[in-house]
Amino acid sequence: MGSFGHKVKLIAPQLVKPYVKRGKNDGADAEALCEAMSRPSMRFVPVKTAEQQAALMMVGLRDRLIRNCTQLSNAIRGYAAEFGFSAAKGKAHLVPLLERIQADESVPVLARELFTAQAEEYARLQAQIDAVDAKLLAWHKADESSRRLVKIPGVGPIGAVLLMLKTPAPELFRSGRQFAAWIGLTPKDHSTAGKVRLGGITRAGDEALRSVLVVGATSVIQHVRRGGRGSPWIVSLLKRKPPKLAAVALANKMARIAWKLMVTGERYAAKSVPAALANAT
Repeated sequence: MGSFGHKVKLIAPQLVKPYVKRGKNDGADAEALCEAMSRPSMRFVPVKTAEQQAALMMVGLRDRLIRNCTQLSNAIRGYAAEFGFSAAKGKAHLVPLLERIQADESVPVLARELFTAQAEEYARLQAQIDAVDAKLLAWHKADESSRRLVKIPGVGPIGAVLLMLKTPAPELFRSGRQFAAWIGLTPKDHSTAGKVRLGGITRAGDEALRSVLVVGATSVIQHVRRGGRGSPWIVSLLKRKPPKLAAVALANKMARIAWKLMVTGERYAAKSVPAALANAT
């Protein structure tokens, strides 16, 4: 963190690291900060308001609760398999699985008691997730920009909230491609001697934001693969790339469109997507 006069400016640690000339210590870190701040092309992190930080705290809490819930669900399925019970994937099939176990008297009493305790813990986690989701949905409905972003196919209320909270100053990015690169949705560039060599996505950006965009894009891809309606661009993409790569490419496109809408204040319209992308690349 550095300051010009009374104005505080924040720099992402990964942007300062290349300027550290020797072993990490306070003096080297201070020198690297000064060097990084002097660069005219340096990107600074906008200071978030207390309200934005509180909403981000809710997002972090939701992520942790979902991880705990997934871990518990996997544990329940593993224990159930040891007693010969199985169920299809998805949380919708977990409660019926637990009900079947409770109704089967061949399962030892102790095991059924432990399954009951785990079922109660799972229900508590789900209730907490639902409560956080309700708060995030209320924040989304109260924010005009978030309501515009949710119109992008594949961007749900949580994705729209994350886009708004994680990028309070989208105008700091020069283009939609730079924004997508910041999220970690662009290929690594290993080009040399005039030869273009691109690798997998960098994964160097915001993991939560990247994940929610890829999940949304995957949902769109699955809908098209099941015979649902999709844009000619997606249909053509699926003919050239496997579903997972197509989902990442679509997530990249979603990020670029979102950046364009955040910067210009425009509303999403399917017919205007090519024009929007032309200005967002």
